[in-house]
Amino acid sequence: MYVPKHFLEPTRAAARSLIRDYPFAQLITTDDDGVPFATHLPFLFDGDRGEHGTLIGHMAKANPQWRHFADGKPALAIFSGPHGYVSPSWYTAGPAVPTWNYAAVHTYGVPIIIDDADAKRAVMERLVDTFEAGFEEPWKLGADGNEDFVARQLKGIVVFDIPLDRIEAKAKLSQNRPPEDRAGVILGLRRAGNVDSLLLADAMEEREREG
Repeated sequence: MYVPKHFLEPTRAAARSLIRDYPFAQLITTDDDGVPFATHLPFLFDGDRGEHGTLIGHMAKANPQWRHFADGKPALAIFSGPHGYVSPSWYTAGPAVPTWNYAAVHTYGVPIIIDDADAKRAVMERLVDTFEAGFEEPWKLGADGNEDFVARQLKGIVVFDIPLDRIEAKAKLSQNRPPEDRAGVILGLRRAGNVDSLLLADAMEEREREG
């Protein structure tokens, strides 16, 4: 990923936080002919496994992408944070051109398939528990008591780990502009009022507080 020095995310904690806050990623691999293939998937991130952490994911067995894992080539998982259009009219002085602010993390590693049935179920229970945690009455895997149904569903998926050997993180939040321009961008994003713009404004304000 192209990362100018003023947009480089300097801390491991910030990259990990984005992965956890925006866990729906694009997993990109290549087939034997070098043709890229991408799937959109939710991931769990285990920061305690490996130097850079480990991603835990799953996909339908009918999806041919998991067969790319056998060749030992690295996969790329792209996590995207808040993003939005930035108008030159929000700056205090010109000349200037429109741009797009955003945060993103690129992660690299070789996927490893998990075949053990108990381990697969444990992963899916963890996935469900993670995303149900904020609900008033969290749903549990197998809550309806139909274990045969759960077993059939587990047979229809491929579960895998991606021990990460490299992480690239970029936060393009107008750091290259003077403080008054950054303030103008935050105000413009808040006036835009859509969800992405508001989240982006929040991210910029947090960066301002951190200095």
